[in-house]
Amino acid sequence: MSKKDSKPTSFDIAYRAGVSQSTVSRALRDSPLVNLETRQRIQAIAKELSYKVDKNARNLRSQQSNTIALLLCEDHGTDQSMINPFFLSMVASIVRTSAMRGYDVLISFQQFSDNWVAEYADANRADGIIFLGYGDYTAYVKKLNLLSQAQAHFITWGPVLPGQPGVFIGCDNYNGAKAAVNHLLGNGYNRIVFVGDTSDKSPEFKRRFDGYARALNDAGIALDPRLQIDAETSEDSGYTAGLRLLENKVNFDAVFGASDLIAIGVMKALEESGVVIPTDKAIMGFDDIPVSAYTYPPLSTVRQNTGKAGELLVDYLLTLIDGGQVESFLMPAELTIRGSCGSK
Repeated sequence: MSKKDSKPTSFDIAYRAGVSQSTVSRALRDSPLVNLETRQRIQAIAKELSYKVDKNARNLRSQQSNTIALLLCEDHGTDQSMINPFFLSMVASIVRTSAMRGYDVLISFQQFSDNWVAEYADANRADGIIFLGYGDYTAYVKKLNLLSQAQAHFITWGPVLPGQPGVFIGCDNYNGAKAAVNHLLGNGYNRIVFVGDTSDKSPEFKRRFDGYARALNDAGIALDPRLQIDAETSEDSGYTAGLRLLENKVNFDAVFGASDLIAIGVMKALEESGVVIPTDKAIMGFDDIPVSAYTYPPLSTVRQNTGKAGELLVDYLLTLIDGGQVESFLMPAELTIRGSCGSK
């Protein structure tokens, strides 16, 4: 083949751009480690040369699979599918963003008995891991400690706490919950029930409870232990909590569910007993899963931006894979008011 007919290589692009071949590789998969101007210049040269990435050859050279493992961990609080519906839109964002960055996604449902290190890191099935869902947080962290000791690249959607292994991206549960309860208080409700687990096993729910408690305290309302009922993330658990409220004849005028699934379950229990929502009792959830807009009445909730979360999880993980450094942080939450607690 003549020189004129030969295919362009990454060296040709590197020479034209005045950068290293590793920089070219990173820029072509849109790595945030390469500044935007350099990325755009490299991508323009590649387009001009009609350069196409030979993925198999690149993987052999780099000893990378160009695959991300997305592990959905078992959650005994959800229904028979064992996958919280909150994560479904986040999964779609992760897959879409990974494809845009030149990565495939290996999606797997994991039991806590599985050896994550051996199966994904040591076996080189994936260059990095994204974790969604954790069930019992205290048991989950022990697994992550093993991954950290093995120097695996991983990132987790979950609570941001001191001393935890790896990088976490999560929601500002405290301020999101505080805003939700302040809305209820502003609409005249002052006997507000918190339904959700507040133990160390569920640190995100615990932070939502802390935000709930702070809003009440700021309003001069003392915490009443009768207005807190444990529940896991499921409609069934919320339904059972709602029945307990009615059976115990607790005096309340509103319910703040630690998740939409819990709130929907409580709503069903109350409505079956003849309670009219929001005329008799107000209901507020947390997460803004798609079905929350289609309950009757539509569920007021705290929205987490799952689309943006998916993008950040991928980009942060690829930065770690490329040898960069990132820090855990919390994303803001947004109050979404619908018919279940009034429209003010």
